[in-house]
Amino acid sequence: MTAAAPSAAGTPAEADPALLRIEDLSMRFPIRRRGLFARTTGHVHAVNGVDLTIRPGEVLGLVGESGCGKTTLGRCIARSEKPTEGRVEYTGADGRVVDLAGLDRRELRPYQSEIRVVFQDPFSSLNPRMNLLQIVGDPLRAYDLATGSELEERVAIMLRKVGLSPAHMRRYPHAFSGGERQRVNIARALITEPRLVITDEAVSALDVSIRAQILNLLRDLQDEFDLTYLFISHDLSVVESICNRVAVMYLGKIVELADTGELYRRPRHPYTEALLSAVPRPDPRLRDQTRRIRLSDDFPDPAAPPPGCFFHTRCHYAQDRCSTERPDLRAVDGTHRAACHFSADLNLVGVGTGRSGRPGDGD
Repeated sequence: MTAAAPSAAGTPAEADPALLRIEDLSMRFPIRRRGLFARTTGHVHAVNGVDLTIRPGEVLGLVGESGCGKTTLGRCIARSEKPTEGRVEYTGADGRVVDLAGLDRRELRPYQSEIRVVFQDPFSSLNPRMNLLQIVGDPLRAYDLATGSELEERVAIMLRKVGLSPAHMRRYPHAFSGGERQRVNIARALITEPRLVITDEAVSALDVSIRAQILNLLRDLQDEFDLTYLFISHDLSVVESICNRVAVMYLGKIVELADTGELYRRPRHPYTEALLSAVPRPDPRLRDQTRRIRLSDDFPDPAAPPPGCFFHTRCHYAQDRCSTERPDLRAVDGTHRAACHFSADLNLVGVGTGRSGRPGDGD
């Protein structure tokens, strides 16, 4: 017997490994003409028909160039933005499946405490007029989870978890370094005991040495609190070190999805190959074995995506079919999926592998 699709109000969860299931999700922003006769002249397709599953306990990396829609997708999941179309099915702590995209503000409230965000900039994301007790404790007050002495005790415990002293909870953000401020951001995200944490470029603004400390902290907190991460980043070296799976995004669409090791060893989409070619090689002996693939700076207009494959205007392997027929994200090898007509034939370069080429070029 086939189970009915869950409603926005929620239904009992089926035996499904997904914590979050995104189906055909789109987010379009209107382009409005200014002036006396202001009107909408078009739409920017920030997220364009995305299908994605996040499993409990995993770290799913979401990578791509700036402007590809990574942050907008994260904001749609956290419901900072209401998606234009599609479903965001989330299995809550109460065991019920809800479509976050279809909930109103009142219905959404209990689930937003379970899905939290760690923002990119540790300097601008903290209110300089609030001390640490107010910053970290604010979500507890907002979701009616604690007040008074209980709130202060929970803030003190969380500050210790992220490596900060509770004795400093009445200090203001200007008294802390960038790495310490990001620890405050993490404490604020985890104070409500969430199940899914979206980290949006959470380490990109930090020094390299501090970046390693924050990554280790995120791993430790995941083990301690049984967290699931959506790790949004443009730094593929960082993604390789922390993520179980990686989704590659281009112009609002997922173009490749695979386990991290598989994707880095053998990419199946030309765009992924180009991204991986920019990953620094720490071993000097490997630096001359592969060439940097430089893509055209002519990034397509997200308000008017090109026909066919969105990437064909910059792809070195494009053929006539690519400009007219849009490829689906399909299985290429096991759980490895790619949106490329020739993904099974191209010999693409991964990290530390051989050279690339068209079908028949050989290894």
